[in-house]
Formats: sequence, structure tokens, C-alpha cells
Amino acid sequence: MSKNQTGDKTEKKLETIDEKLSSSEQFLEKNQKFILYGLAVLVVVVGAFLAYRYLYLVPKNEKAQAAIFKGERYFQNGEDSLALFGNNNDYIGFEAIIKQYGGTKTANLAHAYAGICYSRLGDNEQALHHLKKFKGQGLLITPAVIGSIGDIYMNMNKPEEAITHYKKAAVKANDEMLSPIYYKKIGMVYLYQKNYDKAIETFTKIKENYLNSPEGQEADKFIEQARLQSLNQE
Repeated sequence: MSKNQTGDKTEKKLETIDEKLSSSEQFLEKNQKFILYGLAVLVVVVGAFLAYRYLYLVPKNEKAQAAIFKGERYFQNGEDSLALFGNNNDYIGFEAIIKQYGGTKTANLAHAYAGICYSRLGDNEQALHHLKKFKGQGLLITPAVIGSIGDIYMNMNKPEEAITHYKKAAVKANDEMLSPIYYKKIGMVYLYQKNYDKAIETFTKIKENYLNSPEGQEADKFIEQARLQSLNQE
């Protein structure tokens, strides 16, 4: 290829690039107002989000944390009515915290506390209402809430729903000590249903996968119980 031909091709490429740059410049000129408007909107949206988060939501959550402190004490002591509805003095209760501080992490946590309180008081419907409102946060509390929903379904004599939630809790926990707790609950439900094959399968799984846990250490006892009850049933 001659130098002239090479030079011609280079010039053509440069012309093409110039044309593209020119068209881009024209586009920017024609749409400058729209582009600037779009950037202005983006700045406003980002600014509003940051203002909402740091000027409203964060301070609101800090107030909620202060409000819930005494309720956690009542909860730990099993004083469920006080925890839920307050003491008419310096603590307003989980129900009021949920209403006043909605959208905060603390109000979300209050749903979990309230659900367990109602469960202990025997109000299964309210317990489910609050526990299902809870949005997962943390590796420990989320499986605990899911497992508590399973407990409530067992109280309501709905074993299939209970098993579903115990399985979810075990998988969510994904822990050598926590997961076998929920698998044991599944095994106990199967014993309750007289589904001995499933019970043996479940406790065998605990024994094989979680041998070092308390549930793994006692698995043989429940396997033998299921076998004996199965023989008596025949």
C-alpha cells in the first residue's frame, strides 16, 4: 500500500471522527437546557434524600432508641403488658413506638418485641400481625422471629405452617448451634403428627450434620422413640 493511500485513509478516519464530534456538539447544544434540567433534578432528589436521612430519619431513630430502652427491660423480665402499652409515666410502650416512630429501625424492632409479647399473652392473631410486619435485620433476630411465627402456628394447631417456618428459620440461621434448634422443632412436630418416618429422617439429619450441638447429642433418643412408636402403631 502506498503512502498516499495510507494518508487518504487516515484523513477519512479523521473526517469521520470530526463529523461524530460535531454531531455530538450539536446534540449537546440543542439539548443543553434539558440536560441541565435533568442534572438539577438529580441534585434536588439526592439532596432531598440526604436531608431526609440525616436531618429527619437518623434523629427520629435516636429518639425511638431512647423511647424503647425501658421496654426492652420489661420484655426481658416477662412484663409483657407493660412492654406493650407503657407504664403511664416515662415509657410509652411498643405499640406507641411503632406508631410514633414508623419507618425507623427501632420501630421495626418493636414489631418483633410486640409479636413475642402478644404470643406470650396468648393473642396469636396480634402476635402474627406484628411478627410478619418485621423486616429482617441481623443474623440472629431474623431466624428467631421466623421461628417464633412457627411456634405461633403450632399454638394455633397448624403444624404444616409451623414446619414451613421452622425450615426457613433453620436455613436463615445457617449456624451450627441455632439451626439444629429449629430442625429439632420440625422433628417434634412430625412426632406430634405421628409421621414417624419423617421424624426419624429429621433427627438423623441433626445427628449427622450437627453432632456437637445439644440437639445432635440427644438425637438418638428421639430416633429410638420414633421407631418404638412406629412399631406400636402397626
